[in-house]
Amino acid sequence: MLKFWKKKPADTTPGQPAAAPASAETAPAAALPHDTDATSLDNAVAVLGEALAEASPPAEAPGEEVPFQVPGEEAAPAKRSWRDRLAGSAFARGLTTLFVRHPKLDDELLDELETTLITADVGVEASTSLVEDLRKRMHKREFADAAALLAALRQALVTLLVPVQKPLDVSGRAPFVVLTVGINGVGKTTTIGKLARRYRDDGHNVMLAAGDTFRAAAVEQLKTWGARNNVPVISQGQDADAASVIFDALQAARSRNADVLIADTAGRLHTQGGLMDELGKIARVMKKIDADAPHEVLMVIDGTTGQNAVSQVRQFRQIVGVSGLVVTKLDGTAKGGVVFALAREFGLPIRYVGLGETATDLRVFDAEAYVDGLLPANIGHG
Repeated sequence: MLKFWKKKPADTTPGQPAAAPASAETAPAAALPHDTDATSLDNAVAVLGEALAEASPPAEAPGEEVPFQVPGEEAAPAKRSWRDRLAGSAFARGLTTLFVRHPKLDDELLDELETTLITADVGVEASTSLVEDLRKRMHKREFADAAALLAALRQALVTLLVPVQKPLDVSGRAPFVVLTVGINGVGKTTTIGKLARRYRDDGHNVMLAAGDTFRAAAVEQLKTWGARNNVPVISQGQDADAASVIFDALQAARSRNADVLIADTAGRLHTQGGLMDELGKIARVMKKIDADAPHEVLMVIDGTTGQNAVSQVRQFRQIVGVSGLVVTKLDGTAKGGVVFALAREFGLPIRYVGLGETATDLRVFDAEAYVDGLLPANIGHG
């Protein structure tokens, strides 16, 4: 008994999760020794050596780091509606108060509507186009009252978003390779963890590649997500060559008959040319194994960044050919209108939107549900 009280508890690094007890869910790496620290293929695979011989990017200071924080496994809470999640956005609040203050249908209402849309990050061009169309219809007496104008606005916004409502289909290729990109702090690694959970629950055999070797603790963060979701993670540790990690992961995914491989990448700032060049190199290395890989370049965007998201997408498209978007953090301080700006500017499919912290809050994008969550249901009501 005395020995028990004298025994010191194992040290736990601050900010890092404590070691799981023996009865906890076993990490995939226990059954798959290849998953934790995969050996570099620099000398084993000639084609990789050739690809990695390209000039390495200059060393640059990392961008703002995101604290290593992976939420604990949550019980399945009641799924909240889109309106519940989006009601706090500047877009929803602005339109609700607008129609309360201006129940009368006139030009002043339309002028304030345009200001509200611009303030909510819809963008000047999109806002002006929407309002001017409504103004012409109002002058033609197509609207009986402000409620009719609200209904017309709702339909116009849905029409703008419907073309980008294209869910991601990961079937038809094995493995289907998803390369995730985005700047620091957008929630990219967390999004990957939620995607892994979604695809695993759909019956897919999923693997992850820890290609974010640039940010401290990013590899461990992805391993934690993998362990929780019982999904293997291929990694080589921090500061390893990202192209080598992802090359190795793609080979492992093929050999193990994985259905989906989701590759993480560093939070490359769109202003850092050297890091963007390395991102292009990752895509070229994957094509050494599969000429069509990656099959989806999924860019994660923080919905709170507003119009800056437009410039980010423009830069990433030039380097790696973004094919789909995930807009996160729309339930917090996001104004909500950037989704419309992105749809008008690029027409890229919006695959998912983040409406909360839990895995079920990563929703497949639904144009009607999104607009319904932002606009008041009726004049004078939220």
